[in-house]
Amino acid sequence: MYRHTELRLGSLDDIRISLAPHQGATLLSLVADVFGGRSHGVPRRWRQLLLTAVSTVGPAVLSPLFAPGYSVIPDCVTPTACMPDGDAAAQFTQLADLSPTTLLDELETEFGGAVPPQWRPVVERPQQWIHAYARLLQCVWQEFHPIWRNAEGLIRRETERVGAALVQGCAEAILQDLSERFRLVDGSLLLPDPQGETYALDGRRLILVPILSGPGASMFALDRPDLVWIGYPLPGIGRLWDTPATAPASKRDALSLVVGQLRAAILRATAHPLTMGELAVLLNCSPANATHHCHHLVDAGLLERHRAGRHVRINRTERGDAVVDLLSQARAEPMGS
Repeated sequence: MYRHTELRLGSLDDIRISLAPHQGATLLSLVADVFGGRSHGVPRRWRQLLLTAVSTVGPAVLSPLFAPGYSVIPDCVTPTACMPDGDAAAQFTQLADLSPTTLLDELETEFGGAVPPQWRPVVERPQQWIHAYARLLQCVWQEFHPIWRNAEGLIRRETERVGAALVQGCAEAILQDLSERFRLVDGSLLLPDPQGETYALDGRRLILVPILSGPGASMFALDRPDLVWIGYPLPGIGRLWDTPATAPASKRDALSLVVGQLRAAILRATAHPLTMGELAVLLNCSPANATHHCHHLVDAGLLERHRAGRHVRINRTERGDAVVDLLSQARAEPMGS
């Protein structure tokens, strides 16, 4: 049976909304999906990247946080504790300074004398667990940080979109479009949650947190006295999945060897129509540079331009699709000696 937690918003005209692209929320979402069995839609390539990154650390350290039935992440170790300020580096500093006594006190408050079996190894050796947990998070973020950096254009565009809507008094439109998993009904935001609780905003600030993990990302904290925050999928995230911007390009990437690294990135990015501005933001290059390379790819019959309203969009032709498919397959196979 579908269940949800309800956040009663009150008058939408009175809500104080801001946006915070908080790295800790994305880090927690990645860990929950890849290692905790909580599906957020992280694509296969990113999952493999992170699994490889922690292969020498061991994800078993996370088992207390995502145990079936009842899971809890103490505030002192959650990557979102400093919401809305701070970044992943600040979280790692906090963990380095964390006293085992603080962790044990929070577990005592949460569970009393009945600590669940999954937390008993932590209670027995809290300092060792803190170090192992911090190391795993650092390994994950070290591998993922280039992806976050390459998504800065999408994050900037989302910040501008939300800001413009709020200036125009369109809070309802923003809240309706956060995620396919959220519903705005009669002044309440319904969020998927097996616990099925009810909260009221009661004048607190509402922080919207775009998450760079997958289309199913859904996270929130509604019990803080000063604010509530809701994490939702960063719009346009899928455009990053099939481009070299999501991971360091292989030195044997056949497509890059044939057409050059930037033109290879352009061909992979234009599986869906993009404006030149969107393409430049996605690839972190100037519009003039993108236009120059696209001009040559159009002449080669690999790209085509078409007008959509006031915008000119560019996307791959059938020939471009064939070239990308052929050379991507070649990249996955051993090159001849």
